[in-house]
Amino acid sequence: MQRIIISIVLFFLANISIADEIRPSYLELNEESPNTYAVLWKVPQKSGQKLSLKAQFPDSCTNRTAITSHTINGATLQRWYINCTNNIVGQRISIEDVDNSNTEVLLRLKWLDGSVSTSLLKPSAPFYIIPEKSTTTDIAITYLLLGTEHILLGVDHLLFVFALLLIVNSTRRLIVTITAFTIAHSITLAGATLGLIHVPQQPVEAVIALSILFLAMEIVHGKRGHPGAAARWPWLVAFIFGLLHGFGFAGALAEVGLPQQAIPLALVFFNVGVELGQLLFVSAVLLLTWLLHRLKQPVLLEKAETVTIYTIGSLSSFWLFERISAF
Repeated sequence: MQRIIISIVLFFLANISIADEIRPSYLELNEESPNTYAVLWKVPQKSGQKLSLKAQFPDSCTNRTAITSHTINGATLQRWYINCTNNIVGQRISIEDVDNSNTEVLLRLKWLDGSVSTSLLKPSAPFYIIPEKSTTTDIAITYLLLGTEHILLGVDHLLFVFALLLIVNSTRRLIVTITAFTIAHSITLAGATLGLIHVPQQPVEAVIALSILFLAMEIVHGKRGHPGAAARWPWLVAFIFGLLHGFGFAGALAEVGLPQQAIPLALVFFNVGVELGQLLFVSAVLLLTWLLHRLKQPVLLEKAETVTIYTIGSLSSFWLFERISAF
């Protein structure tokens, strides 16, 4: 069973050279006086360069102040004020993707009365017709999609889950292990997002890479007849490292922000989205396992086993040193 699962990751790793995840851009408009908005435009960088995205406001809006710009945590932040001669409700905000980077944009518009409108603009539909107020359904769907996409694009988190699948050898232990991982990262995601726990993000990202390397080494030891702690107590290992992965999820959520009038709702649905993405990944692995089992190619699977384990170990080692060097 483990040999079959291992071969699946070859397709997954074929498209990966480094963990260079482009997270969503963030556009915030805060109405501070009638028809006057403070603008925050946060655009991720790739290879040290700002992506060429442009926010297009309604024709009735003009810049009131100069744009200030600075770089923080691998993203370019720009701030300025705009003034709109007419009410912008029913008008259109769009994103121009100059370099076709296919980056999503989380839009948050806070009105003068404290109500908030939010939407996730996708490359296939990079525009938003401004309503008077977002409903709770709008917020729930937006953060559900953000959570699902974050886990599915988070290569390091998926490799950790994948390594757990390689170690666990029964359905019951798999359910217990995945549940422990879910509970753990839900605890720290909530704690960090609500400001109850404060942990520096860079060390967290480094330890997440270390957790993948640890599991890869545990798999190798198990193949040599020396099963370690992960083989004996996979649920405990999943819980301990799950606490750290939760801080990683919280860091991503902090980058896009939360609607102040609905923080619990957004947090819950972001976490639900993470779990949904995780279940989709595990289901896909199990389905492909069943398909590959029918091919009956033990020699090929034996070779794939060794190559894949060492590839996971090499990637996690690279990420570990890369992230430590960024301290």
